[in-house]
Amino acid sequence: MKALIALEDGTVLPARSFTGAGEAAGEIVFNTSMSGYQEILTDPSYTGQMVTMTYPLIGNYGINPEDMESAAAHPRAFLMREYQAVPSNYRASGTLADFLCKFGVLGIEGFDTRMLTRIIRKRGAMKAVISTEDLNEASLVEKARNWAGLVGQDMVAGVTAAKPYAWSTNGPVAGSTFPAGGRFKVVAYDFGIKYNQLRILTEKGCSVLVVPAKTSAADVLALNPDGVFLSNGPGDPAGVAGVVENIRALLGKKPIFGICLGHQMLGLAYGGSTFKLKFGHRGGNQPVKDLQTGKVEITSQNHGFCVDPQSLPASVEVTHINLNDGSLEGMRHKEYPAFSVQYHPEHAPGPHDAVYLFDRFIGLMEGRR
Repeated sequence: MKALIALEDGTVLPARSFTGAGEAAGEIVFNTSMSGYQEILTDPSYTGQMVTMTYPLIGNYGINPEDMESAAAHPRAFLMREYQAVPSNYRASGTLADFLCKFGVLGIEGFDTRMLTRIIRKRGAMKAVISTEDLNEASLVEKARNWAGLVGQDMVAGVTAAKPYAWSTNGPVAGSTFPAGGRFKVVAYDFGIKYNQLRILTEKGCSVLVVPAKTSAADVLALNPDGVFLSNGPGDPAGVAGVVENIRALLGKKPIFGICLGHQMLGLAYGGSTFKLKFGHRGGNQPVKDLQTGKVEITSQNHGFCVDPQSLPASVEVTHINLNDGSLEGMRHKEYPAFSVQYHPEHAPGPHDAVYLFDRFIGLMEGRR
């Protein structure tokens, strides 16, 4: 089915839909991962975005229930050079097209993804509209320009849990108390959490209770956890109301570990500021240097905003930097047991180089005991 991709700068690309009729508006971005498309689709951090895969052939190994990183697919559209409609993998239980249709995500193929990626790299991530229904180029460009965008918007409200739940080895379990058996009790703030973060915490001996994004610091402290985990999530951290104050109230009281949006929210709680990157970091091949050890990690990333290191107080130390553009990738508080990274040490998908950070969190909780 014929489709048009229209960007706010006036660029229009002809393409095809492999999921039927539809129209979607969002911020168009690219991801450089060669595989892991199901994990990318089910990462809540992609809420409000339309994801272009730079690797040309997508769909060849299908979809399976084990690789879900949340309960749904979150991008508004999923774009690729060529869709493989017949998967070949022993784990496959369905096709990518059926999966996208189930969650109302527009699937687009048959265009030059390299050209689109170059445009985004040169001009930045842009507002866009993709449609099979309105094929008037001028109309679509105008719709793209009129879309509200992500800056200043609270995207977390649409993906956070409605009420607390516990995590077991098999998945989420309804309840507001810690599951039995773990060495450490961890409260995980859900800003758009990925399941593999919860899996790894559980594997490392933690009993995890997931709470909604705006749970008060008083309610968290009343649970008497050994540590607090701040998850990833979508959109502009400055647009999320009622969270920074709670994180600030927890500083110094419990060990804190933040990832991605959780890292950015922690930076705001320190008194710093954030800014929007030109086209963000999305993929499983981002080089990050640990300034404390000198080691380089290849990391999985998905973010469009960044903490400004110049805005941080002297009590906060930069611990990791991105080797592509020098941006801040990790920090720690010099007085309080709190640290965070911009990237995804839980991988899923991506390299496992940074899993050691979960052990660092375990070490902080052991030290506080």
